[in-house]
Amino acid sequence: MANMIQTDSSAAATGLCGIVIRDAYEGGRAAARESLLARLDAQDLAHCITTFEGRDAAGRYVAFTLASDQAHAWAPGRDTLQLRDRLQLDTEKRSADLTREIVLALLLGPVAHEFPGMDELVSAVRIRHATVQAARRTTLDFQTSQAERPEDCWAYKEDCGFVILPGASLIEALTKATQPDVSGTLYSFSCYRATEYVMLLGIAQELARCNPPLLAQLQQLWTARPIKSGQFHDVFLREQGSMERPLPQHYFVPGDRVWFRNPDAASAEASGYEGSWVIYLGGGLFSNFWKRDQPYTLAAKCLEIYQWRHALYLDAEGQERIDEAKVEALVASVLTDPTEVERILTLMQRYRAPRGSFENGGCMDTTREFARWVCADTSDLVLPVD
Repeated sequence: MANMIQTDSSAAATGLCGIVIRDAYEGGRAAARESLLARLDAQDLAHCITTFEGRDAAGRYVAFTLASDQAHAWAPGRDTLQLRDRLQLDTEKRSADLTREIVLALLLGPVAHEFPGMDELVSAVRIRHATVQAARRTTLDFQTSQAERPEDCWAYKEDCGFVILPGASLIEALTKATQPDVSGTLYSFSCYRATEYVMLLGIAQELARCNPPLLAQLQQLWTARPIKSGQFHDVFLREQGSMERPLPQHYFVPGDRVWFRNPDAASAEASGYEGSWVIYLGGGLFSNFWKRDQPYTLAAKCLEIYQWRHALYLDAEGQERIDEAKVEALVASVLTDPTEVERILTLMQRYRAPRGSFENGGCMDTTREFARWVCADTSDLVLPVD
């Protein structure tokens, strides 16, 4: 197929998709395209990238997408779960293959992944790459009522939680807390906090490269108090998709933080089982922080969450709990019945119901979360001032 460089005056009117760079390039879209391919080491994709140049209410932009015939062949319906296998990528053994999967998934975006310049795009790809690598190495002890961290770099404050010790490296502290291959110890986490640490590690590693002053501020802040929960989302992450305009159910980019909701009202009352927070690793796999050598497929995650409703019990204190051993046995049993598997997956792979409702909803979220811009001149990551 010949190179496709064209202008589409309807791009802004119909909604931008793929990768959008809001920057002016001397030489226009051709120069922007060459810069994109060079910076991402993706020159061999030249034949299948379509480039649009235009202007909208936010200003000038250049947009990059996969040509429609290539997109249909590699990710029909923007289903990126099979992207790695269709392109025969080895993303675990070859770093460049993981980068390739990330770039292609971004190009397939049904909603634009926007950047103020090429540097931010490159940093975003590197953050996603580092996040996937960290998630693959993370192994934790699942706990909802207790937690601990490496004592040589962490301390617990009653009013705010775990902080790093003065002089400790935030990157080293996060690595030791989540990667037993480094620390030699398994530490207790909830899945929500685990995703925060893994996402923050990927961001901090890129800040060390592109914006050391911001990393220094972040590290100083973490000696006083952590940023967590809703504030973590607001400060560090951007969210794509909405209940009104959901992302395609099978569209994921490696490095996304993803929520699977428990659609069963009763078992969702058990602490830690309101849903499951994971990192998309690429290749159709999602992180399993408790058994890292057994990452979840989408089907496996759906089957596990479905069986929570059948493993609910009250402990001696009258608290709702989930019997994990029973969940595992129930999943193994149902896998022998393809008809029942299909029934459960059809039920669970609906979009989730709105918060506060469980009516007719499945476990699939409508949004994905990923890191904000981080480069020195264009970052929109603003740390709180206490």
